[in-house]
Amino acid sequence: MKTSKDYVVDANSVVQRMSAEDAVKHHGDGSTLFLDVRDSSEIAESGTIKGALCVNRGILEFAADEKTPYFKKELKKAGRIFVLCAAGGRAALAGKTLQEMGYSNVFNIGGFKQWQAAGGDVQ
Repeated sequence: MKTSKDYVVDANSVVQRMSAEDAVKHHGDGSTLFLDVRDSSEIAESGTIKGALCVNRGILEFAADEKTPYFKKELKKAGRIFVLCAAGGRAALAGKTLQEMGYSNVFNIGGFKQWQAAGGDVQ
């Protein structure tokens, strides 16, 4: 029987990790989508990355599937996507899901606090 930790370890083994410091260098480059998968209440409390697409982890599969009415056109299968959450676990799970759905250039950049500590723009 798998635990939540097992799922995160598995996801981290297939989703490339990037430090917040390195991710900040790509912010605003026009070719990177920042995807925040935290709950809306978390985002309302702390803010998010300036210009990020916010999609709750619980509906990601629907937002990433162009065949559903919930599809987010900002998500591009060949585009570079940097995923974050509060600490990195949900970002890893979301990244693995996106890869399984055909998104080929997905990175886990960890948590929002790391983004802030690295000097990243917030809104």
